[in-house]
Parts: sequence; C-alpha cells; structure tokens
Amino acid sequence: MNRPSLDELRIDRQADQPASRAAWYVLLAILAAVAVAALAYGLWPEAAVEVRTMVVREARDGAATGAAGTVLNASGYVTARRQATVSSKFTGRVTEVLIEEGMEVEEGQVLARLDDSNLRPALALAEAQWRSAQRGQAETEALLTEARLNFERSLRLVERKLVSQAELDRARALSESLEAQLARKQADVEVAARQVDIYRQEVDDTIIRAPFAGVVVDKNAQPGEMISQISAGGGFTRTGIGTIVDMASLEIEIDVNEAYINRVEPGQAVVATLDAYPDWKIPCHVIAIIPTADRQRATVEV
Repeated sequence: MNRPSLDELRIDRQADQPASRAAWYVLLAILAAVAVAALAYGLWPEAAVEVRTMVVREARDGAATGAAGTVLNASGYVTARRQATVSSKFTGRVTEVLIEEGMEVEEGQVLARLDDSNLRPALALAEAQWRSAQRGQAETEALLTEARLNFERSLRLVERKLVSQAELDRARALSESLEAQLARKQADVEVAARQVDIYRQEVDDTIIRAPFAGVVVDKNAQPGEMISQISAGGGFTRTGIGTIVDMASLEIEIDVNEAYINRVEPGQAVVATLDAYPDWKIPCHVIAIIPTADRQRATVEV
C-alpha cells in the first residue's frame, strides 16, 4: 500500500497567481472607466440629461386637480331641452305608422295617418255647397245688372215724361232688393268657404307630422289602435304616436352643492366628459343657474 508523500500535500501557489492577476486587471479597468466618465462629465456639462420639474399645489376647498384651471368637478345627466310626444288633435283610429325608434325625422315629415273615411264625404258635401253658393251669387249678380239697366232706362223715360213715376219706383225697388240679395249671397259664399276650410283642416289633421327635426326615441302606437290627445282613463286608447328629441338641444343638468355654487357663473366655460367616452372632451358653457335650492340635499341645479 502506497502512502501519500509530503510533496503531494503541498499547495501550489504558482497556479493561483494568473487568476488573481486577471481580477486585478479587471478592477483597474473599471476604475479607469469611471475616472474617464467623471472627467467627461466635468468637461462637457451640456451632455447631461434634462429633467423637467413641476410644482404640485394642494387644491383649495376640495377643488379637483385633474386639469389646469379646474374650479369645480360635478356630475349630472344629459337631457334634452326640446322633446315632444307627438299626438293627434282628435280621437281617431291609426291606419299607418311611418316611424321607428332611432329614425331621424325632419320638421313637417309625416309620422302617421289616421282614418279619414268619415271626413272625406263631409268635405265633399261642403265643397258642393260652396260651389252652389257661388252659382247663386253669380245669378243674383246677373239679375242685379239687369235691374240697374232697367232703373236707368226708366229714369230717362221719366225725365222725358214717357213713363210714370210709379214705374220708376218699381225699378228702383227691384234694384235695391237685388243688391240686398247679392250681399246675402256673398255672405253665404263666405260661410260655405269657411266650412270647406274647417273640413279640409280636419282631413289634414288626420296626417300627423313632426313638429321639429329630431330623432324618434319611442314608438307608442301601431296601426289599428285608437289614439287621442287626452288619456282614456285606463283604456286601450293611446295618447301619442311617438316621442321625438331634438339632439341639437341637449344639455347637462347638474346638482351643485350650495357651498360651491359661488364658483359657477352664467356663460362660464365648461368641459364635459361622458362615462362611455372618457377621452372625448366636450366644450360646453353654463346656460342658467336655477335660483332655487333643494333643502334636503342642499344643492342648486345648474
């Protein structure tokens, strides 16, 4: 059995010298690089990175710091100043509905039609009576023209003493009588014309039109249903064809705490954002401040 000699247990320090020298070389290179960088920074200060600073100030009285110049943040609801539920002037049966939800309509556009089967014959009768009155007036005018000619002829004959005074009086009376009849006939024609206008208006009222341009947000009636301008008290009569909203009259109603109402002025510029479109900045302005306060919530409507 061979025993290890003392030479085998000796540490060879010549083998560690190259590794130690390499580490020292790396350390010296790092120190030299740091020194060169420090020297360059001192010689060329304009090469330093620019850093912008901003002063942060605390908002007063709870004002929001989300945007520069903001004096108040408040939330509200978008409403329309101009909207209407379009109905008819009288009770009638719907025969046609020409609108759907979301449809854009123009002012005067036909929205629906009602049954006019009973009004059409009445209008035709009124027009016939009007024409008859006009013919009666024309007849009376012809008779009056003849009577005036006879009166003038009698007047000349009386001056020549060819006819009696009684004949002249009869011609005068006939002329004046026909003048009175003509005045009555003219009045009859006017009455008949106004009657025609009434029935024409009633027939036109069966056509329901848009009072202004907007968007249909609700459709309430269907063909075959009854519609009226007043409620039927729980019956099946509709009170409107549909609801139209003027999108050009949209506004935001906000309840502002009474402690901050002094920050709001009429005409003041406002930036509004919607929950659905937070990146859309909508320029607005204050239309009015309602001069009353809610006693329970201590708010003022703006």
